[in-house]
Amino acid sequence: MNPPSRIAWSTVLIAAVVMLATLPGRTQGLGLITEPLLADLHLDRVTYASLNLWATVLGAACCIPAGLLLDRLGLRWSTTILVGALAVVVWAMSTVTGSIAALFLLLLLTRALGQSALSVASITAVGKGTLDRVGLAMGIYAITLSILFIAAFVVLGHLITTSGWRTAWEWIAIALVCVVAPLTALMLRDHRPSTVAAVTATDGIELAAALRTPAFWIFGGGTALYGMVSSGLGLFNEAVLAERGFNRETFHHFLAVTTFLALLGQFLCGWWSLRFGLPMLLAMALGLYAIGLAGLPLISGPLGLWTVAAFLGISGGFITVIFFAVWSRAFGRRHLGRIQGAAQMLTVLASAGGPLLFAQCHAWSGSYAPVIWTLVPAVLLLAIAATRVRLLDPTSSPAPVGASAATA
Repeated sequence: MNPPSRIAWSTVLIAAVVMLATLPGRTQGLGLITEPLLADLHLDRVTYASLNLWATVLGAACCIPAGLLLDRLGLRWSTTILVGALAVVVWAMSTVTGSIAALFLLLLLTRALGQSALSVASITAVGKGTLDRVGLAMGIYAITLSILFIAAFVVLGHLITTSGWRTAWEWIAIALVCVVAPLTALMLRDHRPSTVAAVTATDGIELAAALRTPAFWIFGGGTALYGMVSSGLGLFNEAVLAERGFNRETFHHFLAVTTFLALLGQFLCGWWSLRFGLPMLLAMALGLYAIGLAGLPLISGPLGLWTVAAFLGISGGFITVIFFAVWSRAFGRRHLGRIQGAAQMLTVLASAGGPLLFAQCHAWSGSYAPVIWTLVPAVLLLAIAATRVRLLDPTSSPAPVGASAATA
């Protein structure tokens, strides 16, 4: 097997920059400006949370059209157009006043263009641009992405504190137009089947055929379930640890440790993907994640806390890389944009419902433990199902369009 070309590795780096560009449309990015935005617009939390929930759910519907655009128009110009559109929306959001309707529309568009469409573009770029060793490429992609996001949080956090959220959003719009859009227009490559000797015109199956395979639902369902749990824990993690007697300072240390271990997990998964199949890696990752979740309601001291952090962090890193890598490996590149769009939509919808699920559980029972205990068996069942998935190689033995490339 030949190593990936220099163009393929440049694609990995550009794709990471494109994913960074989605920050103003992601929960983490919007979380940076939540408090000053609420104070500026005199908006209550319940109203804002409701607007955000519906914007996320409706915005997820853009995943599949974005995938269709990528497959039809090509990566370079589709991505450049999406980056430019997001820049316009981000700039408009920096000028929003007290209109709830205008705020909802802008939230919807940032979610649709950022969290949904550009996320699909970023992942598809790596999937189509790295013919060999896609698992390793996705591992490097995930690590690069984590480093970029950490740097962005630091820079934006300082800018918001010193100059206000509106100025920060204006600078994001400027960066999208002046930096990201030129990079995608000049450096992103359209790796069409005719330009890659090892891939024929029949490489890959259609979205409808992919949806009929167990592999799509096991990999997509496993990642969606992880996204739902992690989004719920991400919002209420401090409260979950407080139930076990840990203070805020320990919670901050817990976040730092899990973030570092997620990076370690991404590196290990990228490396091990050269030796082990993705179904086996998914089964292992979900098994570790289930163990970590089961330990959360039981921890009572530092040893238990850091053991749980290790299970959750490393498994989360694995699942992230697997989600990025599996679609081109299982279904080929011909219709990759649409397939990854469907998978991204599944994860966005699940992530949107996670915080609500955790909040409702606490409202009903006074604890987060019941929802955690309920989710553990579901994660384990998907881990067991992953052991029975077999992926064919569409690049070594191309499957006819419409045929199944993944079985159980």
